Amino acid sequence: MIIISLNIRGLGGGTKLRYMRKLIANEGAVLVCMQEIKSTSLTETKCFDLWGDNNIGWIFNEGDDGAGSMLTMWHKEAFTYINHQIGKGYIAFFGHHLKSKKNVSVINVYSPCILNEKKSLWEEISNIKISKQNSAWCILGDFNAVRNVNERKGINIRNSQENEIKNFNLFIENNLLLELPSVGRKYTWYRANGSAKSRLDRVLVSEEWLQEWPLSKQYTQPREISDHCAIVVKSVVKDWGPKPFRSIDAWLLDGDFKNLVKEKWNSYNVQSDDIRKFKEKLKLLKADLKIWNKEVFGHLETSKNKILQDIEDLDNKDDDNMLEDMTRLERYNSLLFLPFLSFLPV
Repeated sequence: MIIISLNIRGLGGGTKLRYMRKLIANEGAVLVCMQEIKSTSLTETKCFDLWGDNNIGWIFNEGDDGAGSMLTMWHKEAFTYINHQIGKGYIAFFGHHLKSKKNVSVINVYSPCILNEKKSLWEEISNIKISKQNSAWCILGDFNAVRNVNERKGINIRNSQENEIKNFNLFIENNLLLELPSVGRKYTWYRANGSAKSRLDRVLVSEEWLQEWPLSKQYTQPREISDHCAIVVKSVVKDWGPKPFRSIDAWLLDGDFKNLVKEKWNSYNVQSDDIRKFKEKLKLLKADLKIWNKEVFGHLETSKNKILQDIEDLDNKDDDNMLEDMTRLERYNSLLFLPFLSFLPV
């Protein structure tokens, strides 16, 4: 799942359009959230040009006569649209993610600057979340708020802002949201002359989201076309194709291993061309070796965990000068055996 969020400070001309289209293509985004479009209307053609594809759906929030306008777009090959909700400072998209077969709720946020208006927005989002229980949640965008004083630099924190920090964190905690780990630069907004900077943009997700995409992180991009940095949400999972056949080093320590492999290999009666026959026989051998491994060596993951715990216990004793010479030898032997357990059965 790859999502892009950016306070674009107005769609402007071709430069911003080309930037967004390139970012979407390079990242392989399936959903895009943009804040501060600065437009009272948006055409289908404009959205298609932004994405570089016409197989997309889109929701536009015109804000207050263009001020605070927002746009959410998604690719139709990735989502089935269910419905949406628009309010002051947000677009809530509800859809079905086709690959994971999971219902998702993504709220694009552009928070106002005034604290009371922020609190009203947070309350409205909280009520929406309560009404949509069976869903994985992602709430992202420009929150115009920080979570601690270290997320601002070059700006004096007043008492009112300390109250804002407290209320923002309460909103996150009360809704059981978690902020994704951040990769890249610390701040997401910069004053033009660089004298002030803040982390105003972020990504909050529910536990259900992390259960489906546990490796999700927010990647802060270089600042190019706005005073805000784009954020890319992605869960990087490498697809290496079919799992390869692997042996375990410890198997070679068993005197019967080679004879077992030879006996099993010759026993498989596969009728096919040479390449397919070899592939099928490897599959059969893999299954037989998994059974043999458990019978002879036991479950390697359990064995590895036990050895690691033994080493941890011995290290703690050594820290307290309570380790005898014979026990040190025991720890040394455990450390020698550990590499043989590096590859668990597949």
